[in-house]
Amino acid sequence: MSTDAQQNSEEFHAWQRWHERRIVAVAAPHGPLSLTGTHWLAEHPEGRIPAVPGLWREEDGEVLLIAGPEDGLTVDGKPLAGEVRLGADRGPIDSSRVAQGERRLTVLSREGLWAVRDFDPQSPARQAFRTIDATPYDPKWSLDGTFRPYDSDRSIRVENADGRERGLGLSGEIAFTLDGTGHTLQVAVEPDGSLWAVFADTTSGKGSYRFRFLRPGVPDGEGGVRIDFNRTLLPPCAFADHFICPFPPPGNTLTVAVPAGERNRIDG
Repeated sequence: MSTDAQQNSEEFHAWQRWHERRIVAVAAPHGPLSLTGTHWLAEHPEGRIPAVPGLWREEDGEVLLIAGPEDGLTVDGKPLAGEVRLGADRGPIDSSRVAQGERRLTVLSREGLWAVRDFDPQSPARQAFRTIDATPYDPKWSLDGTFRPYDSDRSIRVENADGRERGLGLSGEIAFTLDGTGHTLQVAVEPDGSLWAVFADTTSGKGSYRFRFLRPGVPDGEGGVRIDFNRTLLPPCAFADHFICPFPPPGNTLTVAVPAGERNRIDG
């Protein structure tokens, strides 16, 4: 086996393991398929959220939760009978502070607004899910790119999956060449230094989900970064309608087809 063939074989098997881990993670009890609602407290000024136990109110920059024994809620693993003040949950869903049996009720804050998210392992979406449709690994879609940071971070307003506009932070762009033509995508920089892009292409809505995520690694000291479209991700809103994923910013819709990576959710 030639060196290139051996490398491609290793990369294919690495991609296959990644794909299998993604399916397991998505189908996990508190994975994205389990989200059954995102309830904005401003829409429930009386504090009662349909089908969600307890009384939830915003107060002094926090969420005040009041519940009795009949609600069956626990906070930090202990039954709640009274009130507790909550901030935004930032860790894994299954370690959120508020639970009702297997359900997890997480607190979300976006642009000064508060919401409660309901993750239920018995959700219809999770019960119906079968797999993720993804194109097998092709070395053509693993590209060398260059990260070009902006002088300062930018924030632009983009529509989100729930129909509202919110700010999207952008820190630079990645440039790459595909079939002899240069392209760029605007990206955010994650806390660990890796990059994140929301993009669409000519397959979006026609064989692939309407937009997808790309997560290149950490650029090297000269801005070099590997852009592997084989690991293109479906956004959380492809698995549950209650996520608020941002749409691609202007300029992040590629004029070429990218039939690589994850393309759609498949239900059984």
